[in-house]
Amino acid sequence: MEILRLQVRDLAVVENAEVRFKFGLNVVTGETGAGKSVLIGALALLTGARADHGVIRHGAAQASVTAEIVLSGEAADSISAILEDAGIDPCENGVLILRRTVSASGGGRCTVNNCPATVGLLAKIGTHLVDMHGPHDNQSLLDRGFQLSAVDAYGHCHAEREKFRSLWKRREALISELKRLSGNTENVEQRIDILKYRIDEIESLSLSEEADGYTLVEEYAAASNSARLIELGSAVVQALSEGENSAIDTMACTARMISEMRSLSAPDAAEWEKEAHSISVQISELSRAVSDCASGFEVSQERMQWLEKRMADVEHIKSKYGKTVGDVLKTLQAAKDELEDLGKIGERAAEARENIARTESEMAEAGALLTAARKKAAQSLSAAVEEQLAELGLPRAAFSVAFSKGCNENGLDEIEFMFGPNPGDPPSPLRTIASSGEISRVMLAIKTVLSGHDRIPILVFDEIDANVGGEIALSVGRKLRRTGLTHTVICITHLPQVAACGSYHFSVIKKENNGRVSTEINEILGHERENEIARMLGGANLTSVAMEHARELISAGSAQ
Repeated sequence: MEILRLQVRDLAVVENAEVRFKFGLNVVTGETGAGKSVLIGALALLTGARADHGVIRHGAAQASVTAEIVLSGEAADSISAILEDAGIDPCENGVLILRRTVSASGGGRCTVNNCPATVGLLAKIGTHLVDMHGPHDNQSLLDRGFQLSAVDAYGHCHAEREKFRSLWKRREALISELKRLSGNTENVEQRIDILKYRIDEIESLSLSEEADGYTLVEEYAAASNSARLIELGSAVVQALSEGENSAIDTMACTARMISEMRSLSAPDAAEWEKEAHSISVQISELSRAVSDCASGFEVSQERMQWLEKRMADVEHIKSKYGKTVGDVLKTLQAAKDELEDLGKIGERAAEARENIARTESEMAEAGALLTAARKKAAQSLSAAVEEQLAELGLPRAAFSVAFSKGCNENGLDEIEFMFGPNPGDPPSPLRTIASSGEISRVMLAIKTVLSGHDRIPILVFDEIDANVGGEIALSVGRKLRRTGLTHTVICITHLPQVAACGSYHFSVIKKENNGRVSTEINEILGHERENEIARMLGGANLTSVAMEHARELISAGSAQ
């Protein structure tokens, strides 16, 4: 994994700089105040660090940092999963693009693969991407969580740890469920009473979506109009056949007159006589049909009263439980389901208790396996760290890992790194006795040991070589170079011995132009690199002795 491009604009003293950090040890050197640590600040911003608007270059509207990083290995899988969960576009050709701007007027903007993102997402990605160690970051070594993670990384305990964590989460969920089930029983009883009343109220009507829907409405409408329908039917019958001057009487008279016309030999009279007879027949049939229909409109008083009550009951129940009879029936079924569910609370609570007990038993077993794996790893880690400390000028230092009982999602262990810098002194917690120089060397020793096990691909060291020099400084540089065999390592250093071990060397130069100070960052090779190492050895006076010494250091640093 490598950083194809890190571009910094208007951040602190850097107006515009672009650098490419490659796989291996990248050393960054320059005079004090030149702006070397701005690169660390830029990476920190891209991995979710708090933005301080004071770092914006004077006179600029905003500062921006952009990185294009080639992903590979476990980090690529982890970050791809994070992007998918966040709805961010996947990395094109395996290149992750991070960008962050900080505005002088307040606020800022983050993007991942050119999609809007949050600082929290940058931080989440950063935990899988970059591990930073500066003059104050070494304090992370004193954090017991970091120490536990270091042991787990060295012992490849991730599978055992994840198994325990999944059991822990399952138990937490079961405990929450049991608390919910065992909550306010009074409220549960009230809810049961409400549901029973609702069920009884709806079931008492014996509703049918078909009978109490359109059919009931149509019958009620017909029954409500029955009196008027009977009245109209009777009037129609009277007009057709039963009343004075009815249509049937009129047609009879008409037929007689046409018959007389036929006897007097009127043209077409015979045909008219047939038509008059046909009309009379139709009037008689129509009269009988209307009479029969009207008789069917009669509704008993009892039936009418029942229809009125049924309609009122149905409308009342609909006003409470649904717009239609179908909705009311759905409410009924939902109430029955909920009542059945509440009736099983006792069963479910007992089941939850059984599951908690079973899960805790599995946790104890998984925790014991995790503890055994950690203790085995801790013993081997301690020996390996002591070996590295000897090469870093602490030949008789003692390092060990103390275990105590605990219980959290990471297992059943609490651990403490123990350190004894002098022979004969019993090891004590590292956080209580180590000096800053010792902490730096212990951190480097652990990172060297973990270099083949650490899953975070980019390691950043800002003056981790503080308080060391001479042969020890060269040993520090060689260990950083060795770590670069498995990581992209970025190291800011003031020590020529460390700088000489770099696989790639970047020089930071502060320049003044028209009264403004700016910083340039360039990769240096060959004679330029020799000159920079010589400067670090003897200042601005590049004597032949300093140049020869620089060449010797570069040769020694690369001889591994």
